[in-house]
Amino acid sequence: MNAVITLADRLLRVARHLDFLTPLALRLYLAPIFLDSGWRKFTDLDSTAAWFGNPEWGLGLPFPYFQASMVTTFELTGGVCLLLGLAIPWLAVSLITILLVAIATVHGAHGWLAIIGPTNGTSGLFANDATRAAVTHLEAAKELLQTHGNYDWLTEAGSFVILNNGVEMVVAYILMLTALFFWGGGRYLSCDYWLRRGWETRAR
Repeated sequence: MNAVITLADRLLRVARHLDFLTPLALRLYLAPIFLDSGWRKFTDLDSTAAWFGNPEWGLGLPFPYFQASMVTTFELTGGVCLLLGLAIPWLAVSLITILLVAIATVHGAHGWLAIIGPTNGTSGLFANDATRAAVTHLEAAKELLQTHGNYDWLTEAGSFVILNNGVEMVVAYILMLTALFFWGGGRYLSCDYWLRRGWETRAR
């Protein structure tokens, strides 16, 4: 029994030395997502601003060019800071705010599911009238492709699905950023860690 306790103790000590890997993994997962989103907005900022401002086929937000520029800046800056592990708690709050606005203006109306396949839109916890309608559209699209396209070739790597644009993935990003808010960028491989070490050394 003592040997088991000793082994568990050693494993816990090793785990504590490796606890920086979790925030590092979250940072490396999230960074390219925000960099890609920000870069796509930056390379066509006029179209992004038009979508932000148009009430008919866009979001209908006020000051669309300013808001598009701000979101683009925060996403690009956020992606770089995530890679560097710099100002992580402050960055997490900024990106969470952007994602909450995205839920309110874009994703919330589509329910939970990010992707609708042949079955998940008609049954399960998150099925509703909107997802069942999306499955109807999916079946119609499949029939068109089976009649007029090379359906087997199109689906050889996976089933034909519809991007539903629900909140599923956005909520996952918010949870990851919330964890980083509390944990910070992690030890050793983040700028925040070394800056904090430097300040603590000077304060002694």
